[in-house]
Amino acid sequence: MIAIHHQPPEPAGEPADLQPGQLVCHRRYGYRGVIVERDAECQADEAWYFNNQTQPARNQPWYHILVHESNACTYAAAENLVSDSSQLPIAHPLLPRFFSAWQAGRYLRNNEPWPR
Repeated sequence: MIAIHHQPPEPAGEPADLQPGQLVCHRRYGYRGVIVERDAECQADEAWYFNNQTQPARNQPWYHILVHESNACTYAAAENLVSDSSQLPIAHPLLPRFFSAWQAGRYLRNNEPWPR
């Protein structure tokens, strides 16, 4: 007999672990973008954190994102992001710096480190 293990669906409001090169949408602000880097928890200083309109929990993954059709790079908490199922590429001037190719609906991350 073959045992089939079904993985339970992800609980509502808890995003899957997102990866560099993955396309995402911001739940609150609606922008699309691509993840460049992941931090295990918020690395921003207190001034930056409390200067935001909201303060998502710091002890969750946070992501550096290149925002589609802009020059902006954002830093967003996992709880505010969902996977972008459009599989449409984004336009951002820094794409060639951090990614080597577009393949199967995601970008392939190169070895260029994210500035700290």
